[in-house]
Amino acid sequence: MHRGVTPISHDVYHLHMLIFFICVIIGFGVFAVMFYSIYKHRKSKGHEAAQFHENTAVEFAWTIIPFLILVGMAVPAAKTLVNMYDDSDPALTIKVTGYQWKWRYTYLDSGIDFFSNLSTPAAEIENKAPKDKHYLLEVDHPVVVPVNKKIRFLITSNDVIHSWWVPYFGMKMDAIPGFVNEMWAKIDKPGTYRGQCAELCGRGHAFMPIVVKAVSDSDYQAWVSAQEAQMKKAASASDKDLGKTQLMAMGKKNYDQHCAACHQANGAGVPGTFPPMVQGHAFNASPAMTKHLKEYGFLDASNKIVMGPVKNHIHIVLNGVPGTAMPPWGPQLSDVDIASIITYERNAWGNDTGDVVQPKQIKAARQIKEAKK
Repeated sequence: MHRGVTPISHDVYHLHMLIFFICVIIGFGVFAVMFYSIYKHRKSKGHEAAQFHENTAVEFAWTIIPFLILVGMAVPAAKTLVNMYDDSDPALTIKVTGYQWKWRYTYLDSGIDFFSNLSTPAAEIENKAPKDKHYLLEVDHPVVVPVNKKIRFLITSNDVIHSWWVPYFGMKMDAIPGFVNEMWAKIDKPGTYRGQCAELCGRGHAFMPIVVKAVSDSDYQAWVSAQEAQMKKAASASDKDLGKTQLMAMGKKNYDQHCAACHQANGAGVPGTFPPMVQGHAFNASPAMTKHLKEYGFLDASNKIVMGPVKNHIHIVLNGVPGTAMPPWGPQLSDVDIASIITYERNAWGNDTGDVVQPKQIKAARQIKEAKK
């Protein structure tokens, strides 16, 4: 067991070693007495077994001694447990939300909000390229925190039960839909610390790593300023018109990263499970799975894909489809990203609708949704 980099991990390490040595001492004591008795009082020497029935002194001893041992273990264990849940007076609070299969981090003090996705190349996962030393433990957007500051993590989930676990912090905490669990960390050494979801949460469970970068306070403030500037830039980008060529290039990249896992890189989908994105391709699935496609105008009477209204396309990508595997991408992607994906889907693989969806259309759709709340 390693010592970790937080006060809690240090306490857990020392508690582990204390219990370990108590067990070792007990083991040595018990086996020493046992082997001594076997040797000194063996039958060949003519010894007869002593009788301890109803011996008050012996019964008193084997009751008191284990009791004292348990008290000796319970006191430091209870102290460590109390410290684990003492997340009062934090310098920074981060909300951690589990999604299938990514993490969302919201810095409640500054408003910084982003998703952290696995960044291991598909070629490594498919054994088409050598695996990196951080295989399946690398993300596109790590959590950045300052060292020597108490950080409170509020942990929940958007869908199923996950578990946020960084071994060097000495704790893990379940992320449960509808509940908010708390844990804290005060990292005493700069560095990059990696972890994973520790709860079997679905087929992509192995693909939601955690990466935390602990930096000096000045570096953290610089990172916060850079993130705030990036957020302002993304907000202003929603009001600009982009060309079709630019949207198609961005759309392919975003589609491959976020959509291809279900709908496939060539838009062919998965028969009976995920609908194709190519006009004219058949999608034969249960009525429950095809119902929403027909309602939105993306499936004709012969169960072939047609390109429905742009408005409905935006609605599906932005809000998802309840009761299906299609998630709402609105909270996860920017207006520019969603506009590029829809433009790409309506013009790739021979669809050739000529439709160009601008970020301002996505922004307007968001505002309508907010107004209805």
